[in-house]
Amino acid sequence: MKPDIWTFGSIGKQPSAVLAMAISLTALVVVLGHVAVFGMVHEADEGSAAHIWQLLMAAQVPVLAGFAIRWLPQAPIQALKVLGLQAGIVGANLAAVFFLT
Repeated sequence: MKPDIWTFGSIGKQPSAVLAMAISLTALVVVLGHVAVFGMVHEADEGSAAHIWQLLMAAQVPVLAGFAIRWLPQAPIQALKVLGLQAGIVGANLAAVFFLT
């Protein structure tokens, strides 16, 4: 049954939204954990943490696409808020990689 009014909280609790945010936050933890353990070392070759981060960042794309296809037509403003939050988490990932590695 479809509610008449969608809220940010109800859209943000959808599995596709939660999964995408969890993937992004996991990628951020990988970067911050690597820096915490090994420090800011410039390696000649990418390590396993870099490969895991790349896979996680790529894995969220189909999840976000599915979320956008499903929720943008039904609740555009709330879905855009969720996508904006996701964009902020991705921005934090990119900033961490750029400034810390």
